[in-house]
Amino acid sequence: MTMQVQASATDEALVERIDRLLPQTQCGQCGFEGCRPYAEALVRGEADIDHCPPGGDAGAHALARLLDVEAKPYDRTRGEYRPAIVALIVEDDCIGCTKCIQACPVDAIIGASKLMHTVIAPLCTGCELCIPPCPVDCIVMQPAAD
Repeated sequence: MTMQVQASATDEALVERIDRLLPQTQCGQCGFEGCRPYAEALVRGEADIDHCPPGGDAGAHALARLLDVEAKPYDRTRGEYRPAIVALIVEDDCIGCTKCIQACPVDAIIGASKLMHTVIAPLCTGCELCIPPCPVDCIVMQPAAD
């Protein structure tokens, strides 16, 4: 029984390391509901290193190094790699409806009802999930600062 607990702790540590390598876009292009479920599937042997378009080839290679498996490019059938982007709310157009706040999976948008909202750029993963619910189309995507 102790051995199983030890293996579980080791698996959890590996999940953490993998999750830190992933881009945290929570986009689902990997076939899982977010980066952590993908990391867990990798540890269980239920997914391959090439499932993350936002991570691109560099991400797939980093996962290969960590997991000590053969490197390969990411699977292009899952989506196109794009440089990192973040959301920007056009503040003059924002009506404060809070729909973008509710849609953000990483709590990168702040604001109060009926007041202007803003994106905390370092927290934004560029998932674009805030765009569809915005009734006034005041959210634009821009390149992330390096």
